[in-house]
Amino acid sequence: MDRRSELGEFLRTRRARLRPEDVGLCDYGGRRRVPGLRREELAQLAGVSAGYYTRLEQGQSPNASDAVLDAIACVLRLDETERSHLHSLARHRPPKPRRYPRPEQLRPGVQLLIDALGDYPALIIGRSTDVLAWNRTAHALLAGHLPFEAPQQPRQRPNIARLIFLDPHTRELYADWRSKARDTVADLRLIADQYPEDLALTELIGELTMKSEDFATLWAAHPVHRCVPHFTREFRHPLVGVLTLNNELLDLSNDAGQRMAVFTAEPDSASAAALALLADLSGPETDTDGERAVVASAPPRAE
Repeated sequence: MDRRSELGEFLRTRRARLRPEDVGLCDYGGRRRVPGLRREELAQLAGVSAGYYTRLEQGQSPNASDAVLDAIACVLRLDETERSHLHSLARHRPPKPRRYPRPEQLRPGVQLLIDALGDYPALIIGRSTDVLAWNRTAHALLAGHLPFEAPQQPRQRPNIARLIFLDPHTRELYADWRSKARDTVADLRLIADQYPEDLALTELIGELTMKSEDFATLWAAHPVHRCVPHFTREFRHPLVGVLTLNNELLDLSNDAGQRMAVFTAEPDSASAAALALLADLSGPETDTDGERAVVASAPPRAE
């Protein structure tokens, strides 16, 4: 991705969010050629010339000072994450050769940790949103239609972003799919900024842009924020029905970019009962070949 065009796209989307009256300017009516603030209006408020700001938005001012960038961020009402993203995009670091990274490895102790969580769904997400490991309950909750062993094969690993936008089962699973989709794109934006030389990540973004109109639209809006570390989502599971689950997202400090997600339900709730049923259904069994299989039957879901 061209960081100069990324900078211009980011600034244009943030200008489009603001109306003149939002920042104390008079709007004398008439048709505006662009939504939101004009370049010259933003430049005036930030205390720079219109020509300088135009060059910055076009990626032609790689030495913009922190003070100028902070003034622009203040006018655009950027939050802390967006402000950091602006500074990163404006610093034209010498491009590193793009390459395919080595497959991410999972420490054995981390695998033991998520297995020990037992009835609570837990999974490890890699830096480019690949699923590096999951326990059986997480597999049953999020992707029971995929092979349980898939994360063990680097080239076949499920990818959260790909599942969200290209997998119809996953789209049906989230009650508020659009919120999950926005969060996924915003998180992927920050990851792409952090690892611009990752060729596999660049190809993932290109694939999603080509195959999903929803992704392309969200990506063009340039959302930027990290997934919040704890939140609640509602799932519509094909076997156990509706579950409202708390999600804790934990950074693994010794493993760059890797995160652990754990799902829990409020005690004595209907969701807790449904989650317990799902854990029972996902327990290992031994088939005639000696391999473990997930139970594929359950009581019909109540409507």
